[in-house]
Amino acid sequence: MTITAAQINSASQALRSVLRFDYPADSVLSRYFRDFRELGARDRAFVAEAVYGVLRRKRTLERLCGEDVSTRKLVLAWLARVEGVTLRQLGEGLHGRDTDFFTEVKGRELGKVGEDIGFAEATDLPEWLAERLLAFRSPEEVVALAQSLNRPAPLDLRVNPAKLDRDALVDKLRADGVACAPGRYSPLAVRLEGKPALQKHPLFLDGSFEVQDEGSQLLGFLVQPKRGEMVVDFCAGAGGKTLLLGALMRNSGRLYAFDVSDKRLSKLKPRMARSGLSNIHPVVIASENDPRVKRLAGKIDRVLVDAPCSGLGTLRRNPDLKWRQSPEALAELTAKQAAILASAARLVKVGGRLVYATCSLLPEENEAIVAAFLAANPAFEPLNAEDVLAKQGIVVACGEQLRLTPAAHDTDGFFAAVLERKS
Repeated sequence: MTITAAQINSASQALRSVLRFDYPADSVLSRYFRDFRELGARDRAFVAEAVYGVLRRKRTLERLCGEDVSTRKLVLAWLARVEGVTLRQLGEGLHGRDTDFFTEVKGRELGKVGEDIGFAEATDLPEWLAERLLAFRSPEEVVALAQSLNRPAPLDLRVNPAKLDRDALVDKLRADGVACAPGRYSPLAVRLEGKPALQKHPLFLDGSFEVQDEGSQLLGFLVQPKRGEMVVDFCAGAGGKTLLLGALMRNSGRLYAFDVSDKRLSKLKPRMARSGLSNIHPVVIASENDPRVKRLAGKIDRVLVDAPCSGLGTLRRNPDLKWRQSPEALAELTAKQAAILASAARLVKVGGRLVYATCSLLPEENEAIVAAFLAANPAFEPLNAEDVLAKQGIVVACGEQLRLTPAAHDTDGFFAAVLERKS
């Protein structure tokens, strides 16, 4: 494959906007592609890969570029050192100084960790995040975790059991030339090889599958909703987990999808229509203390709190979060997480289940929130997450609380605690 000067120009231009970190990288790229509609599918794919590739390895690439860093040099360094592109693969039209830099950066030494380069820089993490991870993991574990987070995520699908079973979905996709295999953990997961465009595939359009990380799917099985129950997805967002809960309920009972964002919830409605589910009731709330929440106090069988969090477990998909998050933002998030969990807990009836989850890797957003909640709410007791999954035929060696990482499980990083109201 030949990489053209125009592609490098476009990637450099898009990266310049993303590195301002004013908005999430995916929204900046979407705006860029709207502004430059003349870019073909292959060009857009290259730009997106280059931007995300630089974000993942930003500190290493900046070190390779030296003092005179530019977005163009960062893209060239990514091609040379991360992607292993050769000079022959660079198309005509590149400036002589580009080829000179490309050749030079190919052979440039990075230096030794601990002598010439610090631990955080070597792992492409911000200093504060490296320190937080080292506080509860060994250096070797943090290196392995960072390396896994710096690789692109695979593409997972979740079959809609109301429309199709997993084996049938695998067979149909393979018949259409889509290489895939059953997931490792979730009984509804299918993992694809590569990232084929499936938005117009008939099985997507008829609701037979949704795109959902396999780790995210396990949260629904921890909630384990039953037919006819009253269930709440407390922070539903665009509804990926809501749809899973509705399917596990076999389209019976009543499932409330709460969120403070009308914009996010509006994305659920077309997905509901595709899925064929009619037991979902989207509700926009003003806050966790909305009167519509209070009216359901003590009436709900199962509540999922997929809390707003730092998102640091999703760095494979959202590498800009490494550079956009901060300790100050984290402190605000933990206060919000505690308030949301306390409010959601009021909904749970005696004998009901509460699942608290995040896509964070940090104890202050996970174990610390749950420990503080349990200390203040003796009516709730923890259930063993490993046992809850094992009873559904899902084997994950996790113990009392679910902790998934891309290094150990090849999923996004997730935490979940399962709590039961005893009185």
